Amino acid sequence: MTEPAWLFETRAAYDAVAEDYARLLPDVVEPALDRALLAAYAEMVGPGRAVLEVGCGTGRVTAHLHRLGLDISGVDLSPGMVAVARRTYPDLRFEVGSLTELTAPDESLAGLVSWYSLIHLPPELLPEVFAGFHRVLVPGGHLLLAVKAGDRLDRREQAYGHPVGYDVYWLSPQRLAAQLAAAGFAVTATTVRAPADGERQSQAFLLAHCD
Repeated sequence: MTEPAWLFETRAAYDAVAEDYARLLPDVVEPALDRALLAAYAEMVGPGRAVLEVGCGTGRVTAHLHRLGLDISGVDLSPGMVAVARRTYPDLRFEVGSLTELTAPDESLAGLVSWYSLIHLPPELLPEVFAGFHRVLVPGGHLLLAVKAGDRLDRREQAYGHPVGYDVYWLSPQRLAAQLAAAGFAVTATTVRAPADGERQSQAFLLAHCD
């Protein structure tokens, strides 16, 4: 079966930029507010509990949450990104896979993190994706989303010094909250911060748990 164009393009783009992405983005998560939200999330989930980061890229957020005490692994669409993650953090688990087809068993995870991975999905897929997130989380399990806040589509032709071709969606926090509620989540916090250095738009973060 032919895979969707968005999936093929996103994988190809991140395969192309993987090494330079790792070189240009620091291991330390910036800015401080982002680190505070990750710390709050780790405290809510609790130490040693199983968490999955979907769209983990080079693994820097996965590793950060591991240092905060979570038993976390990562999955990413791009084999190139996963290869960098495995090389950089050999003590952590990283697999190739798609957040649209999670292979985790039902109710097997205490937490799930999507740190800027939803921004490449056509928005009409989000309800189905959120249903999948709910399926793999235990009752009361915690979800953390990070997205570019807004309501528009960007077509990227250059990234991290490479010619690419893929879409980036800016997403409405209010619409995301409504879609999460429809999928069985209770949204506990929505945070929107102003653009930091090098960013072109506000960023949104949603914390939710399974009802």
